[in-house]
Amino acid sequence: MGMGFSINRTMFQEAINQYNRGSAHPFNPKVVLFDMDGVLYDSMPNHAQVWMLAMKENGIKFSAKDAYATEGARGVDTVKKYAKAQLGKDLTDEEAEAIYQLKARYFHELLPPSIFDGVRDLMQKIRSCGLKIGVVTGSGQRTLIERLLNDFSDFLTEDQVTTAFDVKRGKPNPDPYLTGLRKAGNYAPYEGIVVENAPLGIRSGVAAHCFTVAINSGPLSDSSLLDEGANILFPTIRKFADNWDDLIRNLKPGF
Repeated sequence: MGMGFSINRTMFQEAINQYNRGSAHPFNPKVVLFDMDGVLYDSMPNHAQVWMLAMKENGIKFSAKDAYATEGARGVDTVKKYAKAQLGKDLTDEEAEAIYQLKARYFHELLPPSIFDGVRDLMQKIRSCGLKIGVVTGSGQRTLIERLLNDFSDFLTEDQVTTAFDVKRGKPNPDPYLTGLRKAGNYAPYEGIVVENAPLGIRSGVAAHCFTVAINSGPLSDSSLLDEGANILFPTIRKFADNWDDLIRNLKPGF
């Protein structure tokens, strides 16, 4: 949506109406489930860099665009997919995990990524509205989860975080966000808001029948995210934070 991005209450109402037309129950949010990389942290450039390096060392071509397109999937699933397509090999879990761990080692050798502007403000607004917060990530790296819990200790406990180890089927399947709803408090899909930046993650949120917000923090086109079924799109998490109150007013007039 670019530099001229703007949103009004009509756009929010249209997004809510779009969701309600496809739902058996009207949208009634009680929990917001965030993806981690590319939504909370400006970490995707680092991930793209080390994915390319680890894959190259194993004879697999992998671009920065591939990293963004597959973001949210379990790392071992991404390795297996590209090894099968390019090398004609069906890697074992152990072989795929070894490549993923190489990628993880390279990632931790880089400077830690920063938290996106607007994230803390948005979380504070969410909590002030009485909604809960959860995180649903395809990552299984313990050091990243520990940093997440430390950085957002005011808003999150470990039982509100869903990782690759909590599901057998990662994004784009609905399982991660359905698990996130359960871990956050046994919420129904119409009670959840999913915040995602990647096509696979958006597809996962939509498949779980949650109201899904796209944040286009990477190089992909807006259409590549909206075409996956996102109900509304913002160019940054800051823009979402700045417009949060209008979303709530559309749901609860007079709030």
